[in-house]
Amino acid sequence: MTRIRDDSTVPICRAIVVGTTGCGKTTMAARLAAQLGAPHVELDALHWDPGWQMAELELFRRRVSKALEGERWVADGNYSKVRDIVWVRADTLVWLDYWLPRILWQLLGRTWRRVVSGEELWNGNRETWRNAFFARDNLCLYAIRTHRRRRRQYTVALTKPHHAHLRIIRLRSPRETEKWLVNVPSEPVTEI
Repeated sequence: MTRIRDDSTVPICRAIVVGTTGCGKTTMAARLAAQLGAPHVELDALHWDPGWQMAELELFRRRVSKALEGERWVADGNYSKVRDIVWVRADTLVWLDYWLPRILWQLLGRTWRRVVSGEELWNGNRETWRNAFFARDNLCLYAIRTHRRRRRQYTVALTKPHHAHLRIIRLRSPRETEKWLVNVPSEPVTEI
């Protein structure tokens, strides 16, 4: 397990989970939120309107600001256009930095399940065979194109002074993630 900056004795109040498309951000964030007794905020649900239409930038930013008003939450997503809102408010950043073949395997399984089941994702949107596997910007190609770039971007971004307040947890495998989750302090912080 690679921990860049971590004081694992301090409970988490506000966390953002990031990583390449398909790495399991939403699943991990939902589990962490449940463990902490905190709301789970899925940034994709705030970003995608019906018909796979992106929310207007200002609307998306307002939605995110509103969703993160509370003292406790766990959010997931990679949206750089709201990073200035999310990362500033977070006290912990969990980076799922898995090996690309592992991510692609998870992504294929998840996408296959969603397409076959017709599972609704957000606001009536569903993955289809076409958008999942045959579109020019399909999820697998997107994950391949962005994996290395995200790794570089996060490595640089996390060294910036305005992110110095973040406790950073960089997890390199699902096994490390499971081990870390078991040891997360789940007691809420009480103000004196």
